[in-house]
Amino acid sequence: MTHFETQIVALQDYLLKFARLQLRNDAWAEDAVSETVVAALAKPQSFGNRSQLKTWLVGILKHKVIDALRHHRREVSGLEHTDDDNADPLEAIAFKTDGHFVEAPADWGNPEQQASSQQFFAILEACASKLPASQGRLFLMREWLELSSEEICKELQLTPTNLYVQLHRARLRLRECLELHWYMKASAK
Repeated sequence: MTHFETQIVALQDYLLKFARLQLRNDAWAEDAVSETVVAALAKPQSFGNRSQLKTWLVGILKHKVIDALRHHRREVSGLEHTDDDNADPLEAIAFKTDGHFVEAPADWGNPEQQASSQQFFAILEACASKLPASQGRLFLMREWLELSSEEICKELQLTPTNLYVQLHRARLRLRECLELHWYMKASAK
């Protein structure tokens, strides 16, 4: 096994976790990851070390996940609606009745400079994985898979209003998590 193949095998668990979070079906996720690995191994010259191998593989996987979502559109998505979807206690304490923040957000410094930090992305990924399942899936579909709002609404049979509310709640939770685990630690240094 070449070094390139060994690296791909080492990243399969990460890819499978990403695919499962999106597809909510182990068989579909495994298929998407298998197709990603086959595509990567079939054309290793496409990689060319222009990015990190993980980034390149996730890029391929995004397309495989989108294809799987479209292919299995008529089947049950597995997205469960819970009480958590309808009420967010964070919203009640984070905003005044006029819609303004109760407390101004912490000064995050220069996000563009910090965004290049691998540690930041590790914490962002950990925060995203702590989102409620439905919010996490919607957030990933919108921000990481870059699906349009219309596509997400059609795929999951949501109203645009419901989608925007869920994305808003997900972003609030991510903000809170990042402030606790990244920005507060950075300002303490």
